[in-house]
Amino acid sequence: MFEIRHVQPQDIFSVVKIAYESLPERYSPEVFNKFYELFSEGFLVAEKLHKIVGFIVGIKTSNGIARIPLLSVDKKFRKQGIGSALITQFLKEMSLQNIRQVELEVRINNDAAIKFYKKHGFDVIETVPRFYPTGEDACIMKRVLRSC
Repeated sequence: MFEIRHVQPQDIFSVVKIAYESLPERYSPEVFNKFYELFSEGFLVAEKLHKIVGFIVGIKTSNGIARIPLLSVDKKFRKQGIGSALITQFLKEMSLQNIRQVELEVRINNDAAIKFYKKHGFDVIETVPRFYPTGEDACIMKRVLRSC
């Protein structure tokens, strides 16, 4: 069993480690500290047996709109519902924050991620050529949240 909760400053090292091992981009700890400082309500972690095994980072981009720049689960803990629990709790938190729409981007060739987000109510709204530093294209996805 695992727990979804808001990130705490002492969790940042574990979050950075998961990001480093599972994401192609390299983020410094300062980036995660900045996310925490800017919008801690949108920064959640999954904890299992006192170990951080996944995280989601969300930010408010404008009034009523949030964006998910990062979501990752430790490779050893995937396919256990942790990613789904993180995004479900994040969407609940955003509704409480009066967010009406959540957006994200995903690599166009990341079929598993696109399928995952579609399962959680996101739709592809556009493709952005050469979005990533590697030159890869991105799918921009969006989900409209119901009013509370």
